[in-house]
Amino acid sequence: MLIPLLITFVFTIIHISTTYLKVLDRVPRSKFLSTAGGVAVSYVFIHILPELSENQETIEELLTNNFLLSLESHIYVISLLGLTIFYGLERMSKLSKEKKGVDPAYIQSTFWIHLVSTAIYNTVTGYLLVNRERESLASLLLYGTALGLHFFVVDQGLRVHYKGKYDKYGRWVLSLGSITGFLLGYAFEINQVFMSALFAFLAGGIILNILKEELPEQRKSSFAAFASGVVGYSILLLLT
Repeated sequence: MLIPLLITFVFTIIHISTTYLKVLDRVPRSKFLSTAGGVAVSYVFIHILPELSENQETIEELLTNNFLLSLESHIYVISLLGLTIFYGLERMSKLSKEKKGVDPAYIQSTFWIHLVSTAIYNTVTGYLLVNRERESLASLLLYGTALGLHFFVVDQGLRVHYKGKYDKYGRWVLSLGSITGFLLGYAFEINQVFMSALFAFLAGGIILNILKEELPEQRKSSFAAFASGVVGYSILLLLT
């Protein structure tokens, strides 16, 4: 319990402290954020995707419904669903800002929908963090490191998008999401099928967040920093 608790504490500090890290605001994009994005990409392709393949086999063994069994790529469909949902939320929030004359109440509701959905995303990472305690210490630390760096990228994206609203409400709600996930992880144990589905949904969200934060031209991201994150963390994952 100690290691997941410490990692959850680090996640919480990251959410709260992003407001004060002014160096992350600059354009060209902070090399730290580009490196963090590279680390997350590396974790997705070297660790998460192979694990999704293993989870697909687990689901096929545990499912008994003939219709569900007829779907050959359950886990990847769920991952795609996660990516699609988070992309939809991102588009909704951007459109609310781009359109002139939009009802302020609509903009406010869009902010809260986007924020709460991201908090749920954090809750899932916290829950899976506790679940990973059953794995090796190295796997737990690699998960915590990759997701912690990923949170810097996600939180900064929200802060740039919503500015004062994030500083006033967002960071606290996201922190609560991480803590809630940790507590739920110890309070409830779900079956392996649902656990695999949660992991797949999280993977889709991670991929979408990396793409939307690193690829836009206006970010002026550092390819060298991004590549160093990919290569360095890939080597670490392969050696562990």
